[in-house]
Amino acid sequence: MKAVLVLLVGAVLCLDSGSSLQCYSCKSQLSNSKCQTKVDCKDNDMCKTDVIRVVGLFTIISKGCDSSCESSYQDFSVGKRNISCCNSNLCNINAAGSVRYSYGMAVGIAASVLWPFLNNRL
Repeated sequence: MKAVLVLLVGAVLCLDSGSSLQCYSCKSQLSNSKCQTKVDCKDNDMCKTDVIRVVGLFTIISKGCDSSCESSYQDFSVGKRNISCCNSNLCNINAAGSVRYSYGMAVGIAASVLWPFLNNRL
């Protein structure tokens, strides 16, 4: 019985202490839907999302693992750049700064609900 217990404890000690952080990864994509490849990061890495938005034209999205990620926001005359960092598995699923789409959806829903009331008052 003691031999089985010793073997069991030895097997537990030989197991990997945990898996590495997983992040989504892509390079210079125009759509977040093309940034869904999962990668395993190295120790001490964080998940990074880098979004460059050129006003009125397009958005470039890059994601991956980064050991020295620093969140930042830059506003240029022709666009914006937003870098975000996080450290839980697959936490960089959304492109940074994509909140504007949810605001647009909320405004659209609010307008469609309020339209009949506003239309009757005019």
